[in-house]
Amino acid sequence: MENGDRPATKQDITEFRNELRTEIRQTGEQLRSEFQHGFDDVKETMRDMQTELLKACYGFAHRIDAGVKESEIADIMLRQRLTAVEFRVTEIEKRINLPPQQTQ
Repeated sequence: MENGDRPATKQDITEFRNELRTEIRQTGEQLRSEFQHGFDDVKETMRDMQTELLKACYGFAHRIDAGVKESEIADIMLRQRLTAVEFRVTEIEKRINLPPQQTQ
């Protein structure tokens, strides 16, 4: 204290308490502000990570979908070719099993 060797009075103690409370309040507000800033940084980082994960999942799903569509198209084309072959075989079987037509 500023008094030197003099004993502290009640007023000195009250002033010291008030100064201490003010410093504690300011320190608390400063800590709260720093924690809020850190919390905001964590939220932003989490949002960035979520965005990157969603992009990766979308890209993966898009590639899978493209592969499925390609497989479906290949399957459809194969079925069309098989249908044409079956039709031709049926026509050949009809010609073989039918007796020749007489011409007049």
